[in-house]
Amino acid sequence: MTANILIALGSNRRHRRHGAPEGVVRATMAELTSRGLEVVLMSRIRPTAPMGPGGRRFANAAVAVRSELSLAAVLAVLKSVERDFGRRGGRRWGDRVLDLDIIGAGAAVVKGRGLQVPHPRMAERRFVLDPLVEIAPDWRHPLLGVTARQLRARAMRPKGRFHVV
Repeated sequence: MTANILIALGSNRRHRRHGAPEGVVRATMAELTSRGLEVVLMSRIRPTAPMGPGGRRFANAAVAVRSELSLAAVLAVLKSVERDFGRRGGRRWGDRVLDLDIIGAGAAVVKGRGLQVPHPRMAERRFVLDPLVEIAPDWRHPLLGVTARQLRARAMRPKGRFHVV
């Protein structure tokens, strides 16, 4: 794979070794490198409100990595990192030590069991788009045909308001 693979990182639970969620995200960025993914860009770590029933604030970030691995193999690495950091199955949108998602990879489009690239709900999530714009503002969503910056601008619009011309 030659294109940068864009990955969203999130945590809202303490880790016994890495501490608060910000420390978990920081340690994860280093761990990706040790697993053979070359981190070429990383955003700031941002505090964000929980989505759904989760009660704790999240620390979110995004990284761009390079790898010769297939996207399926990169996903396997990410799931392994999540497990090693203590991620267990649980309630959707619940509290978690670590959440890693492939959000895009150049112009790649993959729709398979367990892997969808670009991430199907990324365009609605400011906690993904804000860090993504920091590292790849001109990345173009291969299905929607708009840049990350444009996706973020759309997500920032007030909901339920229509402009009549």
